[in-house]
Amino acid sequence: MENTTIGTRTGSGVAALALPVSRRQLLGFGAVAAGTLAFRSRGGALAGDDKPDKIRLDYAYYNPSSLVLKKFAWLEEDLKADGIEVTWTLSAGSNKANEFLRSDAVDFGSTAGSAALLAKANGSDIEAVYIYSRPEWTALVVAKDSPLTAASQVKGKKIAATKGTDPYFFLLQTLHANGLRQSDVEIVNLQHSDGKNALERGQVDAWAGLDPFMAQTEIQSGSRLIYRNIDFNTYGFLNGRRKFTTKYPSYTQRVLTQYERARTWILANPEPAAQILADAAKLPLDIATKELRERTKLDINPVPGPDQAKVLERIIPIFQDEHQLTPGANPEQALKDLIAPTYIAAVVKK
Repeated sequence: MENTTIGTRTGSGVAALALPVSRRQLLGFGAVAAGTLAFRSRGGALAGDDKPDKIRLDYAYYNPSSLVLKKFAWLEEDLKADGIEVTWTLSAGSNKANEFLRSDAVDFGSTAGSAALLAKANGSDIEAVYIYSRPEWTALVVAKDSPLTAASQVKGKKIAATKGTDPYFFLLQTLHANGLRQSDVEIVNLQHSDGKNALERGQVDAWAGLDPFMAQTEIQSGSRLIYRNIDFNTYGFLNGRRKFTTKYPSYTQRVLTQYERARTWILANPEPAAQILADAAKLPLDIATKELRERTKLDINPVPGPDQAKVLERIIPIFQDEHQLTPGANPEQALKDLIAPTYIAAVVKK
């Protein structure tokens, strides 16, 4: 490890913060000069850029960077001199984050890539401005004493899943990969924590789980993951309302500057980061650690682009086959319009 100087704006200028970041970690940011990554959040606005009265963000237990950013109030610190208020809303899942974005309740929301694409194809005016993780946050879960041992055995079974989220689309992909369709099972639409509870109470045969609740039922109740496939887990997308991002591009960049600060801090401080997750989600530390260390990859390129598009292209046929799209929806065009790399690319100087 080497100490890498990271510049962070503190309201009146740029302050240097030395964090230990490996060269391998730095590679995720694209090209960097002499091993130095600059977090520059410029005061004022770009030409033609207005100033918002407030910036509204979600935070989510499946987006660790949002928890760190909220905990340390780095964005509030950065925007204080500009007189901009920062507010936070908890997203219990991608479906809730998309609801908040669609209803103009938040300006930035945390979803899985699959949920962002479906929302975009079905008319939500959002764009993916940042990749906050490459997770393996979902799997097919059964109770400790379940006779099920493989995904191919779930035909006719009752499976809990939260519609409009990555676990739901993970389940659809898993069914298709095993020669089944949605109509071959009974999907019970429950929010993630309720799905975990239903599994543990024997009310469903399986659950398309999501961390940290999935790690919780593994550790505390002995639940088993009978099917895992990281390629069926889409990336973590931070999405912005286009009405905000296009009107306030410099402030969008400043939000992402602090997101990068949080992501890099987690890479350098995994144990304190796990404690922040545990405290926020009210979970034991071993559960938070399992989610963060074993199933959340943060050493990534945060600029959305071809890697994410490739993953999402595979899901479009499932959207179509399982009638997830509204009449007239064009998911291929939606995917092209969804990916918005310019904001974070300007931050990391890719």
